[in-house]
Amino acid sequence: MISILAFTLILLLGAYAAGLLGSLTGLGGGVVVIPLLTLAFGVDFRYAIGAALVASIATSSGSASAYVREGITNVRLGMFLEIATTIGAVVGAIIALWMPTNTIAIIYGLVLIFTAVMTQRRGTDHQGVQGSRLAGLLKLHSTFPTRSGGLQRYELTHVAGGFSIMTVAGVLSGLLGIGSGVLKVLAMDTVMKVPFKVSTTTSNFMIGVTAAASAVIYLQRGYIDPGIAFPVMVGVLMGALTGARLLKRMDVTVLRRIFAIAILLVAINMIYNGFTGKF
Repeated sequence: MISILAFTLILLLGAYAAGLLGSLTGLGGGVVVIPLLTLAFGVDFRYAIGAALVASIATSSGSASAYVREGITNVRLGMFLEIATTIGAVVGAIIALWMPTNTIAIIYGLVLIFTAVMTQRRGTDHQGVQGSRLAGLLKLHSTFPTRSGGLQRYELTHVAGGFSIMTVAGVLSGLLGIGSGVLKVLAMDTVMKVPFKVSTTTSNFMIGVTAAASAVIYLQRGYIDPGIAFPVMVGVLMGALTGARLLKRMDVTVLRRIFAIAILLVAINMIYNGFTGKF
């Protein structure tokens, strides 16, 4: 039986590694934290989700501010879509409170598989898109800085479709404790035709608000344990900051592929444990 101090230090190191890998691969620390807590440490699934939500709030708040300062994030678009993700997150958190943990584990495994596959796709800049009337009325069109130092203008389309997918992303965030960044990017990049760089940074900007909405439900029900959530939050945040610095000097293409395979194996383990009733 290990002491509380030893458990905290091990959890802190594990969360640091999760944040580092999540930052380098674009999958986010929450994707790694929940399997780490449930499979490695035997933490109850709902407490793991609560800790992951707290970590998502910290990492999103820390990294999103930099992208906002650089002018890449479309703040107006993010605030508009947060209406959908926040509603979905509250609904997802409420569902998670009565849904059996085995079922949550199976859904989590399936979402992990989808996440690993989608991270291998390449985004596009969607130049020359004719924006929709609704996007114009909502003033969602914007610009982002290019490498040459100028500004490139872009326009959005299919606002209703993107809003609908964002609601699903919010439900999954509240249900599983992950940022659902892949679904958010899919809604903006594929459906709304937002340039990939803008969609990823805007997604990061939204994750903290989405997580905060569902974290309130978990906090009210007592599923956020400070002894677990605090070291996870600190570790993931430090790992994410380290990863952001290393990202500028590393070619992470191979790492992303290897990590995607590892995530697939974790997903299979999650689904198996869910079906066999080990959660």
